[in-house]
Amino acid sequence: MVAPWSHSPGVHVIFLHIGLDSMAKRIQQLAQPKPNRLRFPDRRSVYWLDKLPPEKSGSITKIDLTPRWQELSRSKKISTQVILDPEWKVSEWALKAVPSLHLCRLAVPRLPAADWRPERPLLAPLSRATQTAVATARICRLAEPRKKLQEAFSSSTKPAAVSSGSSRSSAHIELLASESAQKAKPSPRLQELSTPREKKALYEGFNPYIISRAARSACPSPRVRQLSLPLPRKCSSQ
Repeated sequence: MVAPWSHSPGVHVIFLHIGLDSMAKRIQQLAQPKPNRLRFPDRRSVYWLDKLPPEKSGSITKIDLTPRWQELSRSKKISTQVILDPEWKVSEWALKAVPSLHLCRLAVPRLPAADWRPERPLLAPLSRATQTAVATARICRLAEPRKKLQEAFSSSTKPAAVSSGSSRSSAHIELLASESAQKAKPSPRLQELSTPREKKALYEGFNPYIISRAARSACPSPRVRQLSLPLPRKCSSQ
């Protein structure tokens, strides 16, 4: 059911004016600048404050100390007088004091560890026989420093292997051989062992899988045979 006054034009005008007034007030409210929250530098809270906290007008809380606490809180007086008497006066309370069992136990010096041994002196005393001993010629010869072989660098140089386009020269080091070494004659076996092994490339017929005659005729020791056997846990029982 529709009210009969709702169709009148005057009512619509009144509602329109009311809506415009409320909209204008809302726009004016939104147009105002935001308040400065940083105008209170001394903030005692982590939250933003619109107003400073009220100041405390009351007196500071005071604590009543007992006479004993007041006596202990005072600073000690330092005596500036020089005591010439070697005898120090002991107070009456210290003379009448009786130590407790725990204090007596703490006053006992600690015993060293079970495995502790006193340190040895730095210089052990030498006996009379050691001080009057005369060294033999053999001991004197052994006490002399060992003579090193004289090393002479020859003036001739040998070019080293060329690497990265630069050549370097290395000097030969000639060691003086003893007279017995110079007169020694090597045996044929020694000459055979001193000869370098000939190495051939694969395209020259070198076969890396050839087994030598010594390896084929070698007899392994019991230890080598034991190590060559597989592990028992990897052997499957059939």
